[in-house]
Amino acid sequence: MHPARTDKASRFVSTSPPNPVAVVACRGGAVECRHRAAFALADRHGRLIRAKGNVNEPVFPRSTIKPIQALPLIESGAADRFGLGDEEIALACASHSGEAYHVAIVESWLRRLGLTTDDLECGPHAPLHENSARRLVIDDVAATPTHNNCSGKHCGFLTIARHIGAPVQGYSHPDHPVQIMVGKTLAALADFDLRTSTVGVDGCGVPTWAMPLSAIATAIARLADPTDLPPRTAVAAGRILTAMATEPHLIAGSGRLCTALAELASDRAIIKVGAQGTYVAMLMVDGFGLALKIDDGSAHAARVALIALLQEIGVCSKAEIRRLTDVSGCTLRNRAGRPVGEIVPVPGWAKRERKSHGKGTA
Repeated sequence: MHPARTDKASRFVSTSPPNPVAVVACRGGAVECRHRAAFALADRHGRLIRAKGNVNEPVFPRSTIKPIQALPLIESGAADRFGLGDEEIALACASHSGEAYHVAIVESWLRRLGLTTDDLECGPHAPLHENSARRLVIDDVAATPTHNNCSGKHCGFLTIARHIGAPVQGYSHPDHPVQIMVGKTLAALADFDLRTSTVGVDGCGVPTWAMPLSAIATAIARLADPTDLPPRTAVAAGRILTAMATEPHLIAGSGRLCTALAELASDRAIIKVGAQGTYVAMLMVDGFGLALKIDDGSAHAARVALIALLQEIGVCSKAEIRRLTDVSGCTLRNRAGRPVGEIVPVPGWAKRERKSHGKGTA
């Protein structure tokens, strides 16, 4: 290998001990893939209740923090000024599937703002919902930014920009007033200095900050239990939880785990998926926040690991877990649709191993 390339690659090699194998994919009775993972379960004080792996190593939270990114939409007064209800607030927190009802709400929201699809800076992609994507092909219609799974979040950003009188163009840039507001909100909830963070660009074009799982879990716990938040923020957190619980079909879509879990146990937990094997869970009963990351970014492994964690923590019963089989991704199928293997959690991976009351420690 060329020396310069070796030096460049070495910057991205972690010196921390490897995370434990959490999930395995088996085919024909043999292990085909092993997926390593880490998770942190924290309370609103930043104390780790349970953890596995390198929870202090920064990861990109991706779309898992959309509920936090939506807080300024409500705190600023923008949501009330433009008459947003639970549907719009849920969609601002969503990674939606681009089904017809998702797109219709986004289009209506844009009209309310006096804007068009061209003002969305998230870019287009085909709907995540297979039948909706197929319908566009049959009708010879190109996907637009309204089909983007992040279009609701971007409508939220546009609403804030309209409300505070900031330019609409460039609202996704890190130096735009809207993104500065979002960054300050995230830093406050996570109790983490984003100035020390690596800043990347998310798939939809907005900033994403690398943060420890322990900090992400803390921020999510403060959404689940906003007791210590400033009154305006606490009210906003309550409205977000209510919207996500009452509009489960909007936070993801048909056949999606986030929607299925919200329909099953929204009084106990609200789940939010992110790209590259990330999940968070707001656990309202205990006031805890859960943050999970699969090292290799496998979405299948992330679903299986999350379900194992929710069962181990006591959020879902075995009977409820069985009802999630169709959306768990735990069965490997061939092109004919026949089962040929399974993706399963490693026995004991989700069980309590260590408990710490030290902030940010595992």
